[in-house]
Amino acid sequence: MKEQILLPAEWEKQSAILIAWPQKDSDWSEVYDEVVAFYSELVYAIWAIQKVIILTKKKHETQLQLFRTDYYPENVIFVECPTNDTWTRDYGAITVIKNGLPVFVDFQYNAWGLKFAADKDNQVNTWLKNSGLLKKTVKYKNYLDFVLEGGSIESDGNKTVMTTTHCLMAPNRNAGWTKEQLEMQLLRLFGAEQILWLNYGSLQGDDTDGHIDTLARFCPDNVIAYVQCEDPEDEHYQELSSMENELKSFRNIEGEPYKLVPLPMPDAIYKDGQRLPATYANFLIMNERVLCPTYNQPANDQKAIAILQSLFPTRKIKGIKSTVLITQGGSLHCSTMQFPEGVF
Repeated sequence: MKEQILLPAEWEKQSAILIAWPQKDSDWSEVYDEVVAFYSELVYAIWAIQKVIILTKKKHETQLQLFRTDYYPENVIFVECPTNDTWTRDYGAITVIKNGLPVFVDFQYNAWGLKFAADKDNQVNTWLKNSGLLKKTVKYKNYLDFVLEGGSIESDGNKTVMTTTHCLMAPNRNAGWTKEQLEMQLLRLFGAEQILWLNYGSLQGDDTDGHIDTLARFCPDNVIAYVQCEDPEDEHYQELSSMENELKSFRNIEGEPYKLVPLPMPDAIYKDGQRLPATYANFLIMNERVLCPTYNQPANDQKAIAILQSLFPTRKIKGIKSTVLITQGGSLHCSTMQFPEGVF
């Protein structure tokens, strides 16, 4: 009997969302109070709806930072576990459904091509496997000889995976692999029937080499929401215009074009003269909410929230101020990893 494998779409029913609490002796040290405020707001936005699992060095210390009391909601689960950084999207396990049951898949994470330390982050999925939190029906599988980050792939839940050539073909990830070999690997691992490759699309200041979740996202009803640049004077204009043309050529497995919905381009944000990769495509889909990153830009922020509300009419859209995350090159979606129903 042939195995039935599926990579669920993010909007399908979830059991929990994973985050990692920021550490003071890390890259967050200079903005520690501000980043703790962000993560506190993120936790509050999640736990009211569904379980949030927090990786933390010291459970009690994090608990007090969050709630200032010994009480915390039952939807908040702490796992004492060392981490290098907070970008759980890229080192958290990717869950596939095989023959109807979840498989907790652990890939190698090398911090976007050996740019930063990743030794502790690479052990997180082993900690979670041994934590006793996974349901007994969940299988664990590792492909530690293959580098893959969660932010580099998108699934429409219908046998199509979208990714970017810049990221997956980066020489410090899977050196020596051809595009055809990478495609066959993705098709096999995720039970997909097609891989849609974006050859264009990048944001200044992005350490990931062009993660798909900063550029274009699958949404329900055959929609792709994507970052659009309308200013010909902007340094992103040509690249994102070329990406837009590529998206117009994409088809689902039934051969139908996707409905393309543009998201606004945030006004440029700089740190030490370097433009930061702010993007509204980095939203998180939850069971009853969609969390949208905001950047202290009322007109753009509200426009992005309104667009997402039109795409997710049965979910409440909540803006989460994400300017502090952008100072380290990531945003809201990058700081989370969702797990489908039946995992925790």
